[in-house]
Amino acid sequence: VQLQASGGGLAQAGGSLSLSCAASGRTLSSYIMAWFRQVPGKEREFLAAFTLSGDNTYYADSVKGRFTIFRDNANNTVYLQMNSLKPEDTAVYYCAARYKESYEYDYWGQGTLVTVSS
Repeated sequence: VQLQASGGGLAQAGGSLSLSCAASGRTLSSYIMAWFRQVPGKEREFLAAFTLSGDNTYYADSVKGRFTIFRDNANNTVYLQMNSLKPEDTAVYYCAARYKESYEYDYWGQGTLVTVSS
């Protein structure tokens, strides 16, 4: 599967952005989808993902209550709605997919930069 992330940009603190991850090659229902982010010089941080069943979601404490992962199966796209943005949310955001049998994410989008100004 190929993943194409988009929607990054500049936002003010307290504002919102919505990221998209369009998949091609196979349907998203074949995978567990997630969002990560990375600040240069730091480790990649998990943000949000669907559970194995695909019916539920879970989040890192740093974004819980502010970010929402959801998907549109008809358009084979996963989204990350980001509200109440903070300057510390500034990072490159990646979508990722893994097979349900895998323990690691097998496919990654190219990343999209989010910058939050104070």
